[in-house]
Amino acid sequence: MGSSAALIFNTIVGIYLLAVLLRFLLQVAKADFYNPVSQAVIKITDPMVKVFRTFIPGYRGIDFSTLVLAFLIEAAAICMLIILYGGTIPGVGSIVTWAFVGVVLFIISIYYYAILASIIMSFVMMFSGSTSPHPLLLLVWQLTEPVMAPVRKIVPPMGGLDFSPIFIFIAIQLIQNFILSTFGINQQHAMVIVGI
Repeated sequence: MGSSAALIFNTIVGIYLLAVLLRFLLQVAKADFYNPVSQAVIKITDPMVKVFRTFIPGYRGIDFSTLVLAFLIEAAAICMLIILYGGTIPGVGSIVTWAFVGVVLFIISIYYYAILASIIMSFVMMFSGSTSPHPLLLLVWQLTEPVMAPVRKIVPPMGGLDFSPIFIFIAIQLIQNFILSTFGINQQHAMVIVGI
């Protein structure tokens, strides 16, 4: 029963945490604010973000209240999942470390799946003959471009094919492995850290 409740809780919190982190990443990428998907993300996250924004200022157009909110949601979710699995909540240091790792790995996963989605949707558009991309695709492009552009300068497209995603996927895998080994994250930790 506890594991079923933990799974449901993990899914619900994961969806909300995804929305919060997407809001932060879209702001950093300066994505289209009026895109329907952006507006949906803002509506979902606005009530909580507005509370945190009252005492956490932004800097250079980046809303750090959103990032702090994501970190606190992760920390609270870790505690709740440990309780649901019948475990004992460890010290504050462990919770803070796991929350940090969870948020970083969640952000890396967002970029991984966004780049994968952009590749798939680009091929679909190419073969469908469509000239007007879906608002979701435009947003995915805007989200991934700040990561793809620097790599594209080093590895320019060859023969009309963009090989930069391959190098980004390798970098993502190396970063994930480094984080997991550095912080000693095992299967038990992964059960209670949202986003892994």
